[in-house]
Amino acid sequence: MGVVKSKLLKQISNSFPNFPKKDLTKTINIILTEIKRALRRGDSVELRGFGRISVKTQKASIRRNPRTMEKVAVPEKKVIRWKQGKDLLKKINNEE
Repeated sequence: MGVVKSKLLKQISNSFPNFPKKDLTKTINIILTEIKRALRRGDSVELRGFGRISVKTQKASIRRNPRTMEKVAVPEKKVIRWKQGKDLLKKINNEE
């Protein structure tokens, strides 16, 4: 299971017990809102050492439904792209 916002808030509040929980909640909400706004504008978001999030437009195409094998037209849409940072990749692979 991934990390949900409530668990993230709990971990941050344990790391910084001097900050009120409502301030930490507000800070997390502001950060996530700004990331969403940047992606909606088409900008990319880079968190140094962690990764880069960007939006790419996927062209319209004709694909097949694997269950029925009928052709389905898929309209153009925007998708989120993720590229991990070098530091994160090293930590995941225990290279540090």
